Amino acid sequence: MATPGISLVTDILVPFLFKLLGAVALWMVGGWLIGFALRLLRRMLNRGSLDPTLIGYLLNILGALLRVVLVVAILGFFGIQTASFAALLAGAGVAIGAAWSGMLGNFAAGVFLQIFRPINKGDYVDAGGVEGTVDEVGMFVTAITSPDNVRNYVGNAKLFGDNIKNYSANSYRRVELVAQLDNSADVAQAIALLQAGLLQVPNQVDGKPGDVAVLEFSERGPRLAVRPYTHTANYWQVYFDTNRMIVDVLGKAGFPVPRIPVAMQGSSTN
Repeated sequence: MATPGISLVTDILVPFLFKLLGAVALWMVGGWLIGFALRLLRRMLNRGSLDPTLIGYLLNILGALLRVVLVVAILGFFGIQTASFAALLAGAGVAIGAAWSGMLGNFAAGVFLQIFRPINKGDYVDAGGVEGTVDEVGMFVTAITSPDNVRNYVGNAKLFGDNIKNYSANSYRRVELVAQLDNSADVAQAIALLQAGLLQVPNQVDGKPGDVAVLEFSERGPRLAVRPYTHTANYWQVYFDTNRMIVDVLGKAGFPVPRIPVAMQGSSTN
């Protein structure tokens, strides 16, 4: 007849030790399989166009989820009821999601920004209420430096949910300027002079001559649209050079300075 001590060892302790060794083996084998799968997935994703930061975040999240599943499986191996544990994890997930809804929204938008690539580093954009050059597309915020050299951080959810103007997406863009003429000015002569002057402005698009045409009429006289084409990198240089060209060309040709009609001046003083 077995003694109580030996019975305790053979009936309880030995099976527990075998289960413990099995759990350790499951953890080691499962951890190795998870690591192998993540390494394989990383190689596949690196062949695509996804950003390395996005790949790292996705793999970390996937690895954490797989390890949680592995822990639940090991607990089930020990005979522990995992239904309540799973419910606890689900409740925790809901609570965390509610508390971090804004951050999760920014993160989700960051993922879509990385996948669809509406903007890239170095692009000049108008997005999320900010205009400037993109410095970094992060997982939660995007850094944009405005023309006055101020760095702005825009939440990805706001940026992705708003209209995005990417001025760098195309090979060139149009510079929109206006030349105000006096009512007595010779419009045809002014157009010819400005078209010739545009040819002297550097860094315009080859084979794409600028436009000079009557845009509209005002109380002062005709307004001419002066529109050269250039790459975004040269936009402000072409903008300022064209403005200076308009002043120089019309001034040297003796065009009168546009004045408000006398009738308009009299009505403004009443």
